[in-house]
Amino acid sequence: MMAPTLVTIGITCFNAEGTIRRAIHSALNQDWPDCEVVVVDDASTDQSVAAVMREIEGEPTARLVRHTENKGPAAARNTVLDQALGSFVAFIDDDDEALSGRISAQVSALQQFEKETGADLIACYASGRRLYDNGYSLELPAIGSRGSVAPSGHGVADYLLFGHRRSDWFYGGGTPACSVLARRTTFARVGGFDEAFARVEDADFAIRLALIGGHFIGTSEVQFIQHATSAPDKSHEKNLQAELHLAEKHKNYLSSIGRYHYASHWPKLRYWHFKHNYWRFFWEFLGLLVRYPAAAPRHLLSTGPSRLLHERRMGEP
Repeated sequence: MMAPTLVTIGITCFNAEGTIRRAIHSALNQDWPDCEVVVVDDASTDQSVAAVMREIEGEPTARLVRHTENKGPAAARNTVLDQALGSFVAFIDDDDEALSGRISAQVSALQQFEKETGADLIACYASGRRLYDNGYSLELPAIGSRGSVAPSGHGVADYLLFGHRRSDWFYGGGTPACSVLARRTTFARVGGFDEAFARVEDADFAIRLALIGGHFIGTSEVQFIQHATSAPDKSHEKNLQAELHLAEKHKNYLSSIGRYHYASHWPKLRYWHFKHNYWRFFWEFLGLLVRYPAAAPRHLLSTGPSRLLHERRMGEP
Protein backbone atom coordinates (compact mmCIF):
# COMPACT_ATOMS: atom_id res chain seq x y z
CA MET A 1 0.00 0.00 0.00
CA MET A 2 1.39 3.40 -0.99
CA ALA A 3 2.12 5.93 1.73
CA PRO A 4 -0.10 9.03 1.68
CA THR A 5 1.29 12.10 -0.08
CA LEU A 6 2.71 14.84 2.14
CA VAL A 7 0.64 18.03 2.18
CA THR A 8 2.05 21.35 3.37
CA ILE A 9 -0.50 23.57 5.11
CA GLY A 10 0.66 27.16 5.07
CA ILE A 11 -0.69 29.73 7.51
CA THR A 12 0.30 33.36 7.06
CA CYS A 13 0.10 35.47 10.21
CA PHE A 14 0.13 39.20 10.90
CA ASN A 15 -1.06 40.68 14.20
CA ALA A 16 -3.46 37.81 14.79
CA GLU A 17 -2.82 36.95 18.43
CA GLY A 18 -6.55 36.47 19.03
CA THR A 19 -7.19 34.03 16.19
CA ILE A 20 -3.95 32.36 15.11
CA ARG A 21 -4.13 29.49 17.61
CA ARG A 22 -7.55 28.49 16.28
CA ALA A 23 -6.22 28.43 12.71
CA ILE A 24 -3.17 26.35 13.68
CA HIS A 25 -5.28 23.98 15.77
CA SER A 26 -7.52 23.33 12.77
CA ALA A 27 -4.48 22.61 10.59
CA LEU A 28 -3.01 20.20 13.11
CA ASN A 29 -6.30 18.32 13.38
CA GLN A 30 -6.77 17.39 9.74
CA ASP A 31 -7.73 13.77 9.08
CA TRP A 32 -5.24 13.56 6.20
CA PRO A 33 -2.50 11.32 7.65
CA ASP A 34 0.59 13.17 6.42
CA CYS A 35 0.61 16.95 6.84
CA GLU A 36 3.19 19.53 7.80
CA VAL A 37 2.18 22.96 9.05
CA VAL A 38 4.30 25.99 8.16
CA VAL A 39 3.35 29.24 9.90
CA VAL A 40 4.90 32.41 8.50
CA ASP A 41 4.73 35.42 10.80
CA ASP A 42 5.02 38.63 8.77
CA ALA A 43 6.73 40.73 11.47
CA SER A 44 3.75 40.97 13.81
CA THR A 45 3.87 43.72 16.43
CA ASP A 46 1.47 42.03 18.88
CA GLN A 47 1.81 38.71 20.72
CA SER A 48 1.20 36.55 17.65
CA VAL A 49 4.60 34.85 17.79
CA ALA A 50 4.09 33.83 21.41
CA ALA A 51 0.64 32.48 20.55
CA VAL A 52 2.07 30.47 17.65
CA MET A 53 4.85 29.02 19.81
CA ARG A 54 2.35 27.92 22.46
CA GLU A 55 0.17 26.20 19.88
CA ILE A 56 2.95 24.33 18.04
CA GLU A 57 4.92 23.35 21.15
CA GLY A 58 5.60 19.63 21.03
CA GLU A 59 4.28 19.32 17.45
CA PRO A 60 7.08 17.83 15.31
CA THR A 61 5.18 18.46 12.07
CA ALA A 62 4.75 22.21 12.67
CA ARG A 63 7.27 25.03 12.45
CA LEU A 64 7.37 28.82 12.55
CA VAL A 65 9.21 31.04 10.07
CA ARG A 66 9.53 34.72 10.95
CA HIS A 67 9.96 37.72 8.67
CA THR A 68 12.15 40.41 10.21
CA GLU A 69 10.18 43.09 8.35
CA ASN A 70 6.59 43.28 7.21
CA LYS A 71 6.47 42.23 3.55
CA GLY A 72 2.75 41.67 2.96
CA PRO A 73 0.57 38.62 2.37
CA ALA A 74 1.99 37.70 -1.04
CA ALA A 75 5.53 37.54 0.33
CA ALA A 76 4.34 35.49 3.31
CA ARG A 77 2.64 33.02 0.96
CA ASN A 78 5.82 32.80 -1.11
CA THR A 79 7.80 32.00 2.03
CA VAL A 80 5.39 29.11 2.64
CA LEU A 81 6.04 27.88 -0.89
CA ASP A 82 9.80 28.20 -0.41
CA GLN A 83 9.61 26.21 2.82
CA ALA A 84 7.12 23.59 1.64
CA LEU A 85 8.20 19.95 1.46
CA GLY A 86 4.79 18.59 0.45
CA SER A 87 3.68 17.56 -3.02
CA PHE A 88 0.54 19.62 -2.36
CA VAL A 89 0.29 23.04 -0.69
CA ALA A 90 -2.85 24.45 0.93
CA PHE A 91 -3.36 27.82 2.61
CA ILE A 92 -5.32 28.82 5.71
CA ASP A 93 -5.68 32.48 6.75
CA ASP A 94 -4.86 33.46 10.31
CA ASP A 95 -8.49 34.25 11.18
CA ASP A 96 -10.01 31.15 9.53
CA GLU A 97 -10.39 27.56 10.59
CA ALA A 98 -10.34 24.45 8.43
CA LEU A 99 -12.76 21.64 9.13
CA SER A 100 -11.03 18.33 9.76
CA GLY A 101 -11.78 16.86 6.34
CA ARG A 102 -10.70 19.84 4.24
CA ILE A 103 -7.33 18.52 3.03
CA SER A 104 -8.68 15.02 2.37
CA ALA A 105 -11.57 16.40 0.34
CA GLN A 106 -9.37 18.68 -1.76
CA VAL A 107 -6.65 16.13 -2.47
CA SER A 108 -9.28 13.56 -3.42
CA ALA A 109 -11.09 16.01 -5.73
CA LEU A 110 -7.89 17.11 -7.43
CA GLN A 111 -6.55 13.59 -7.96
CA GLN A 112 -9.93 12.42 -9.29
CA PHE A 113 -10.01 15.33 -11.75
CA GLU A 114 -6.50 14.47 -12.91
CA LYS A 115 -7.50 10.84 -13.40
CA GLU A 116 -10.69 11.65 -15.32
CA THR A 117 -9.31 14.40 -17.56
CA GLY A 118 -5.55 13.94 -17.76
CA ALA A 119 -5.23 17.66 -16.97
CA ASP A 120 -2.48 19.30 -15.01
CA LEU A 121 -2.28 22.85 -13.62
CA ILE A 122 -5.29 22.40 -11.35
CA ALA A 123 -6.29 24.57 -8.41
CA CYS A 124 -8.85 23.09 -6.03
CA TYR A 125 -10.82 25.47 -3.80
CA ALA A 126 -12.72 24.53 -0.66
CA SER A 127 -16.29 25.67 -0.13
CA GLY A 128 -16.71 27.63 3.08
CA ARG A 129 -18.93 29.75 5.27
CA ARG A 130 -18.27 33.31 6.51
CA LEU A 131 -19.55 34.27 9.94
CA TYR A 132 -20.33 37.84 11.05
CA ASP A 133 -20.56 39.22 14.57
CA ASN A 134 -24.29 39.91 14.20
CA GLY A 135 -25.01 36.21 13.57
CA TYR A 136 -25.34 36.50 9.81
CA SER A 137 -23.56 33.78 7.84
CA LEU A 138 -22.70 33.79 4.14
CA GLU A 139 -22.21 30.61 2.16
CA LEU A 140 -19.03 30.60 0.06
CA PRO A 141 -19.42 27.78 -2.47
CA ALA A 142 -16.19 27.07 -4.31
CA ILE A 143 -15.59 27.87 -7.94
CA GLY A 144 -16.16 24.76 -10.03
CA SER A 145 -18.01 22.96 -7.22
CA ARG A 146 -21.24 22.70 -9.22
CA GLY A 147 -22.08 21.84 -12.80
CA SER A 148 -20.53 19.43 -15.25
CA VAL A 149 -17.85 21.74 -16.71
CA ALA A 150 -14.92 23.01 -14.65
CA PRO A 151 -13.93 26.62 -15.38
CA SER A 152 -10.56 26.86 -17.13
CA GLY A 153 -8.32 29.00 -19.26
CA HIS A 154 -8.90 32.57 -20.37
CA GLY A 155 -12.55 32.52 -19.37
CA VAL A 156 -11.55 32.50 -15.69
CA ALA A 157 -9.23 35.45 -16.26
CA ASP A 158 -12.09 37.31 -17.95
CA TYR A 159 -14.33 36.70 -14.95
CA LEU A 160 -11.73 37.91 -12.46
CA LEU A 161 -10.65 40.94 -14.49
CA PHE A 162 -13.97 42.30 -15.72
CA GLY A 163 -16.80 40.09 -14.49
CA HIS A 164 -17.61 38.21 -17.69
CA ARG A 165 -19.48 34.98 -16.93
CA ARG A 166 -20.20 31.90 -19.00
CA SER A 167 -23.62 30.39 -18.39
CA ASP A 168 -22.27 26.83 -18.15
CA TRP A 169 -19.64 27.60 -15.48
CA PHE A 170 -20.09 27.98 -11.73
CA TYR A 171 -17.91 30.74 -10.29
CA GLY A 172 -19.00 30.51 -6.65
CA GLY A 173 -16.98 32.65 -4.26
CA GLY A 174 -14.13 33.26 -6.67
CA THR A 175 -10.52 32.30 -6.06
CA PRO A 176 -9.47 33.19 -2.48
CA ALA A 177 -6.01 31.96 -1.52
CA CYS A 178 -7.31 31.03 1.95
CA SER A 179 -9.17 28.07 0.45
CA VAL A 180 -6.85 26.87 -2.32
CA LEU A 181 -4.92 23.61 -2.61
CA ALA A 182 -2.71 22.79 -5.57
CA ARG A 183 0.37 20.80 -6.40
CA ARG A 184 3.58 22.56 -5.42
CA THR A 185 4.65 22.25 -9.06
CA THR A 186 1.56 24.23 -10.11
CA PHE A 187 2.45 27.12 -7.81
CA ALA A 188 5.98 27.01 -9.26
CA ARG A 189 4.72 27.03 -12.87
CA VAL A 190 2.64 30.14 -12.19
CA GLY A 191 5.52 31.84 -10.37
CA GLY A 192 4.00 32.08 -6.90
CA PHE A 193 2.37 35.29 -5.69
CA ASP A 194 3.24 38.79 -6.91
CA GLU A 195 4.66 40.67 -3.94
CA ALA A 196 3.74 44.04 -5.46
CA PHE A 197 0.15 43.41 -4.36
CA ALA A 198 -0.99 44.25 -0.83
CA ARG A 199 -4.47 42.96 -1.73
CA VAL A 200 -5.97 40.70 -4.46
CA GLU A 201 -2.71 38.77 -4.80
CA ASP A 202 -4.88 35.65 -4.92
CA ALA A 203 -6.89 36.97 -7.89
CA ASP A 204 -3.65 37.80 -9.70
CA PHE A 205 -2.33 34.29 -9.06
CA ALA A 206 -5.54 32.77 -10.43
CA ILE A 207 -5.47 35.05 -13.49
CA ARG A 208 -1.92 34.00 -14.32
CA LEU A 209 -2.86 30.35 -13.81
CA ALA A 210 -5.88 30.80 -16.08
CA LEU A 211 -3.84 32.46 -18.81
CA ILE A 212 -1.55 29.42 -19.05
CA GLY A 213 -4.50 27.04 -19.25
CA GLY A 214 -5.22 26.25 -15.60
CA HIS A 215 -8.32 24.40 -14.37
CA PHE A 216 -10.42 25.47 -11.38
CA ILE A 217 -12.37 22.94 -9.33
CA GLY A 218 -13.91 22.92 -5.86
CA THR A 219 -15.31 20.82 -3.05
CA SER A 220 -19.08 20.66 -2.84
CA GLU A 221 -19.18 20.46 0.96
CA VAL A 222 -18.24 23.28 3.33
CA GLN A 223 -14.66 22.68 4.47
CA PHE A 224 -13.65 25.92 6.22
CA ILE A 225 -15.09 28.66 8.38
CA GLN A 226 -14.11 32.27 7.75
CA HIS A 227 -14.56 34.74 10.58
CA ALA A 228 -15.22 38.22 9.17
CA THR A 229 -12.70 40.73 10.46
CA SER A 230 -11.68 44.30 9.62
CA ALA A 231 -8.18 45.74 9.35
CA PRO A 232 -6.50 48.82 7.84
CA ASP A 233 -5.17 46.75 4.92
CA LYS A 234 -8.76 45.81 4.02
CA SER A 235 -9.92 49.39 3.44
CA HIS A 236 -11.86 50.40 0.33
CA GLU A 237 -8.94 52.62 -0.69
CA LYS A 238 -6.47 49.72 -0.47
CA ASN A 239 -8.81 47.50 -2.45
CA LEU A 240 -9.25 50.12 -5.17
CA GLN A 241 -5.51 50.66 -5.48
CA ALA A 242 -4.89 46.91 -5.77
CA GLU A 243 -7.67 46.35 -8.29
CA LEU A 244 -6.43 49.18 -10.50
CA HIS A 245 -2.93 47.73 -10.32
CA LEU A 246 -4.38 44.36 -11.32
CA ALA A 247 -5.90 45.85 -14.48
CA GLU A 248 -2.69 47.69 -15.28
CA LYS A 249 -0.56 44.57 -14.84
CA HIS A 250 -2.73 42.66 -17.29
CA LYS A 251 -3.19 45.61 -19.65
CA ASN A 252 -1.73 43.82 -22.67
CA TYR A 253 -4.17 40.94 -22.38
CA LEU A 254 -7.12 43.21 -21.64
CA SER A 255 -6.28 45.52 -24.53
CA SER A 256 -6.05 42.56 -26.90
CA ILE A 257 -9.71 41.74 -26.21
CA GLY A 258 -10.94 45.32 -25.92
CA ARG A 259 -11.59 45.31 -22.18
CA TYR A 260 -8.81 47.38 -20.58
CA HIS A 261 -10.96 50.50 -20.12
CA TYR A 262 -13.76 48.42 -18.60
CA ALA A 263 -11.45 46.55 -16.21
CA SER A 264 -9.77 49.77 -15.07
CA HIS A 265 -13.06 51.62 -14.43
CA TRP A 266 -15.35 48.99 -12.88
CA PRO A 267 -13.32 49.02 -9.61
CA LYS A 268 -13.97 52.77 -9.40
CA LEU A 269 -17.69 52.10 -9.70
CA ARG A 270 -17.45 49.65 -6.81
CA TYR A 271 -15.41 52.12 -4.79
CA TRP A 272 -17.97 54.93 -5.12
CA HIS A 273 -20.71 52.51 -4.09
CA PHE A 274 -18.80 51.52 -0.95
CA LYS A 275 -18.14 55.19 -0.15
CA HIS A 276 -21.87 55.98 -0.64
CA ASN A 277 -21.04 58.64 -3.21
CA TYR A 278 -23.88 57.81 -5.59
CA TRP A 279 -23.38 60.89 -7.77
CA ARG A 280 -19.87 59.73 -8.67
CA PHE A 281 -21.22 56.17 -8.99
CA PHE A 282 -23.82 57.36 -11.51
CA TRP A 283 -21.30 59.19 -13.69
CA GLU A 284 -18.85 56.27 -13.58
CA PHE A 285 -21.59 53.88 -14.63
CA LEU A 286 -22.81 56.23 -17.35
CA GLY A 287 -19.32 56.30 -18.84
CA LEU A 288 -19.22 52.51 -18.90
CA LEU A 289 -22.74 52.32 -20.30
CA VAL A 290 -21.84 54.52 -23.25
CA ARG A 291 -18.85 52.39 -24.19
CA TYR A 292 -20.29 49.00 -23.22
CA PRO A 293 -24.09 49.25 -23.62
CA ALA A 294 -24.62 45.50 -23.21
CA ALA A 295 -21.86 44.43 -20.80
CA ALA A 296 -22.21 47.20 -18.20
CA PRO A 297 -25.92 46.74 -17.32
CA ARG A 298 -25.58 42.96 -17.50
CA HIS A 299 -22.67 43.08 -15.04
CA LEU A 300 -24.53 45.43 -12.70
CA LEU A 301 -27.68 43.32 -12.71
CA SER A 302 -25.74 40.10 -12.13
CA THR A 303 -23.92 41.42 -9.06
CA GLY A 304 -25.77 44.47 -7.72
CA PRO A 305 -28.91 42.94 -6.13
CA SER A 306 -27.00 40.21 -4.32
CA ARG A 307 -24.44 42.76 -3.12
CA LEU A 308 -27.14 45.04 -1.70
CA LEU A 309 -28.84 42.13 0.04
CA HIS A 310 -25.51 41.01 1.48
CA GLU A 311 -24.77 44.50 2.84
CA ARG A 312 -28.21 44.70 4.40
CA ARG A 313 -27.71 41.39 6.19
CA MET A 314 -24.28 42.48 7.39
CA GLY A 315 -25.95 45.56 8.86
CA GLU A 316 -23.94 48.06 6.83
CA PRO A 317 -25.44 51.55 6.42
